[in-house]
Amino acid sequence: MLDRLDTQILEALQQDATLSVAQLGERIGLSSTPCWKRVKRLEEEGFIEGRVALVNRKKVGLPVTVFVSIRTSHHDEKWLQRFAALVSAMPEVQEFHRMSGDVDYLLKVVTTSIEGYDRFYKKLIAQAELQGVSSAFSMEQIKSSTVLPLSIV
Repeated sequence: MLDRLDTQILEALQQDATLSVAQLGERIGLSSTPCWKRVKRLEEEGFIEGRVALVNRKKVGLPVTVFVSIRTSHHDEKWLQRFAALVSAMPEVQEFHRMSGDVDYLLKVVTTSIEGYDRFYKKLIAQAELQGVSSAFSMEQIKSSTVLPLSIV
């Protein structure tokens, strides 16, 4: 269970994971040692899964985002394991969701261009038996956040 200080630590680290323990403690009103112990516990208990640098995808040559809706007639565990391993190994896939409703799976894919997406698409359909694939290209990203809204929990 998270208390107020744990939540403040998580909120602060979501905003800036480069904060030193001293800076983090100062920000939430704890000395370094108790702050460090809390961060360590949050890591050990899986509340903090890792710390990463957020890279600007456009600056590194990946300006195209595509949402790929997939339908399949296969719904057994063995097929899902193979398909999940295939899709998870594709570096273009940023997110991979099993869905309810008309769509079985939804992928968020980043790539270099429409041609880059076409290469991805051909690789995907060559390796997996799918009933239908529908692609929607993002015209503009209006909001993107990695920050979870802990204040509503």
